[in-house]
Amino acid sequence: MENWDEVRTAYQVARMGTVSGAAEKLGVHHATVIRHVDALEQRLGIKLFQRHARGYTPTEAGADLLRVAQATEDQLGQLYSRIKGQGTEVSGDLVVTSLVALAPRITPALTAFQQQYPDVIVRYLTGNRLFRLEYGEAHVAVRAGSAPEQPDNVVQSLTDMAVGLYASKSYVDLYGIPNSIEDYAAHRFVGYEDAETRAPFHQWLASKVPRDNIVFRSNDTTAMSLAVIAGAGIGFMPPQEAAALPDLVQISAPQPEWSAPLWLVTHVDLHRTSKVQALLQFLKARVKEGML
Repeated sequence: MENWDEVRTAYQVARMGTVSGAAEKLGVHHATVIRHVDALEQRLGIKLFQRHARGYTPTEAGADLLRVAQATEDQLGQLYSRIKGQGTEVSGDLVVTSLVALAPRITPALTAFQQQYPDVIVRYLTGNRLFRLEYGEAHVAVRAGSAPEQPDNVVQSLTDMAVGLYASKSYVDLYGIPNSIEDYAAHRFVGYEDAETRAPFHQWLASKVPRDNIVFRSNDTTAMSLAVIAGAGIGFMPPQEAAALPDLVQISAPQPEWSAPLWLVTHVDLHRTSKVQALLQFLKARVKEGML
């Protein structure tokens, strides 16, 4: 790749946030880092970084370069490992992404994985948007719902995400417990702001209670869980999360029609790397052991 040294230097500046950090990572003088970044910006005709007293912050163009350069570096590293016959090492950055709602399940698993592979630096990114694996935004994505269909991705079934209905003791003291589904229409619920959400449990709820009964709405699953805990209404929560909260009352155990399948998604170019394969096998083993 033409001027790859300059691109790689800018990538490390974006990662480290400072010229000195990038210079140390690359094993070069800081003046070389500045020269590479300046030359690349001049060649592209656009600013890649905002300079400030604390270091360098990528512009939108710089962030695009960071994603592409990261994917390229990963692929070159994979190629080098194959050529050198040293592809068994599990180390370096490992970027995993999922919905925020999955964090209570995924975080302990990633922690246990890192304890087994201490040379791995885990970067766990959560959010509602789909991280683009083809741009190197993540090595492994854990996604919920229908099977992802993006081209060039390898999709494997992981498990189902079960949820039950819960309410706080303070809510039950005020409103009681519904004795049947028909009683739900007389209760208050916590749910998604987006009425068109594809989550099967919220679609089920929308078919059973009037929209006006969903009195606390949010697009943040953490906020919804906190609302249930605070007594705003009845809401869905994973059993593992609810079990750790003694002030919650189970209104209904998890039902099959509420569960959402979870998928492991990787890009074909990185799927066979040692660290990705190690994580995939580790997560599957956790499911078999009932720990995920």
